[in-house]
Amino acid sequence: MHIPSLKDQVSPEEWQLRVDLAACYRLVALYGWSDLVFTHISARIPGPEHHFLINPYGLMFDEINASSLVKVDQQCNKVIDSPFPVNPAGFVIHSAVHEAREDVQCVLHTHTRAGVAVSAQKCGVLPLSQQSTFVLASLAYHDYEGVAFRDEEKPRLQADMGHANFLMLRNHGLLTVGKSIADAFLSMYTFEATCQIQLSAQAGGELVHVNPMIVKGVAESMRVQTGGLGGAFVWPSLIRKLDRTDASYKL
Repeated sequence: MHIPSLKDQVSPEEWQLRVDLAACYRLVALYGWSDLVFTHISARIPGPEHHFLINPYGLMFDEINASSLVKVDQQCNKVIDSPFPVNPAGFVIHSAVHEAREDVQCVLHTHTRAGVAVSAQKCGVLPLSQQSTFVLASLAYHDYEGVAFRDEEKPRLQADMGHANFLMLRNHGLLTVGKSIADAFLSMYTFEATCQIQLSAQAGGELVHVNPMIVKGVAESMRVQTGGLGGAFVWPSLIRKLDRTDASYKL
C-alpha cells in the first residue's frame, strides 16, 4: 500500500510526533496487544489548536506509518485531508481524556484478554507483584456503560479518572496516559504485565499480597517524581528493536 509522505507538509515537531506514534502502534502489534483494528492510540499535537493524531480506521497496527496517521480536531474532524476514514466512536474516550488532562500528550487504550479479564473481576487489580505496585499507585476505575460512542459518558469518565495515569475500564479493557508517547507505552507494558501475572497467580495456590505500606510508599514516590525513565532508556531501545526488523513506520 503506497501512502504519500506528509513529511514536507507538517512541522518538524509534528513529524517527530508522527514517527513516535507510528512506532507505538507497531510496538503494540509486536507485543500482541492489538485487537484487529478496534483500539486506538492518540497523541496531542502541541499548540493552541487542540489537534490530535489517531490511527486510520481499517489499517492493522503493523501497517501504520507516520504519514498514514490522521490529524483531527477535538470533534474528530479531519484537519489534513486523508484517504483513510476515522472512527469518531473510538475517539470519544480519547477526546474525553485529552479535554480533561492538559498534562497528557498520549492516550493508549487496549482490549487484551488479560486486561479485559481483570477488568471483569470485582477485586480489580490486586497487590500481587512489583508491577502491580506501580499501577496501584495511580489507578482509577470506570464502570462499563456500553460501547463508548456517546458524548454524555465523557463527564463521568473524566470524573472517575481524575489525575490517575492508569484507568481500568470495567468489562472493557485498559487505558494509560503519559506526558509522552514513551511514558504511555511503558505504563501500558506495566499494566498489561500486572494483569497477566495476576491471572497466572490466581490459577495457583494461596496468594500473598504486597504489604500495603509498600504500595503507599510507591504512590508517594510517584507523586513527587518529576519525570519517568521510559523516554530516556526504554524507548530508544524499543526504537532500535523496530529498526532492526522493519523501519517503514518512519515513512
